[in-house]
Amino acid sequence: MASKADSAHLAPWTATVLTLFPEMFPGPLGHSLAGKALRAGLWALNPVDIREFARDKHGTVDDAPFGGGPGMVMRPDVVDAALQSVADKPGPMIFLTPRGRRLDQAMLEVYAAAPGVTLLCGRYEGVDERVIGTRDLDEVSLGDFVLSSGEPAAMALLDAAVRLLPGVIGDTGSLGEESFEGGLLEYPHYTRPQEWRGQPVPEVLVSGHHKNIRAWRLAQAEEITRRRRPDLWAAYCAVRNEEANNEGCKR
Repeated sequence: MASKADSAHLAPWTATVLTLFPEMFPGPLGHSLAGKALRAGLWALNPVDIREFARDKHGTVDDAPFGGGPGMVMRPDVVDAALQSVADKPGPMIFLTPRGRRLDQAMLEVYAAAPGVTLLCGRYEGVDERVIGTRDLDEVSLGDFVLSSGEPAAMALLDAAVRLLPGVIGDTGSLGEESFEGGLLEYPHYTRPQEWRGQPVPEVLVSGHHKNIRAWRLAQAEEITRRRRPDLWAAYCAVRNEEANNEGCKR
């Protein structure tokens, strides 16, 4: 008979999503790689309806903000009750909000390595600050823009994390050459036909010389990163300059 430790180890990576719109899930997550992995039992999805924890017959989950101002705020007693109902779920509790730290690949790797995540999807003007502090929620943002709710952000986070789980992507070697791995944006890709609209594939890629191909791809990734993401380029150069003299960073 399997022990409790063995059973926990065998449990799939579980995403618990607290939302006012549970019918939005799995949505896009039910398709493509994430959907195939969901059906295969490589991960599990547990939407929780926050409205079920309302304290009145009308299902009220929000109220006007103290101090005045537009919009409504999600009540701390309702949100906390919803969070308490899933307090036994392993992994970090994440509140998706524009004011959070910006999500990046390193954070996703941490989430994917955990037993799962619990995501709180905000709505209206946000969530009462007291429940955020009491529950020590990890505030996370997709970027410097505002969505109508946290559900699309939750889907994006889950899609990005699920693809990192063991068995989801067949060729795991491809993960090591994607954008943000090694601090760079990804190099350009080409496939058949070898010439299209008068544009040939770069000669090095059909040379069969793997060392030259690797060098070309690195140079392309560096140049694209330098032009498009100066912030990433500066961080990449700082690391490389610590390790060894990097000619690419002098361009």
